[in-house]
Amino acid sequence: MRTWLDGWRPNAPHFPRSAPIEAYGKGGFAFAGMSHRGSLLCLPDAIWAWDVTDPTKIDRYSLDRVFTAANSIDTLLVGTGTGVWLPPPELRQALKAVRVVLDTMQTGPAVRTYNIMIGERRRVAAALIAVP
Repeated sequence: MRTWLDGWRPNAPHFPRSAPIEAYGKGGFAFAGMSHRGSLLCLPDAIWAWDVTDPTKIDRYSLDRVFTAANSIDTLLVGTGTGVWLPPPELRQALKAVRVVLDTMQTGPAVRTYNIMIGERRRVAAALIAVP
């Protein structure tokens, strides 16, 4: 299986469209016939590596690509790994200000929900923390 690497540069390598997540676990994800070790940020037009490994590190900066693409997103699913995370009110308000609904859940349910929503052609993004 091919692998895929990324950094947070604007022109960094990325998968240039959305795709269902085929598998998750063992610290990574599989999608579009490729595997990726680490977390993912899935947007309507691309899938990017995401350097967040702990939900307490999720903030406006780590979701900058979401805010930039907010006009094409209605819902942001956050897969919090194996634990539960309540987002800070200021992050929820910032997303609300750009008309993006935030929905948090563990990574497994987030992957399943994301796959259903993109299958329905909904305007969804997902920030998915890799699980062991």
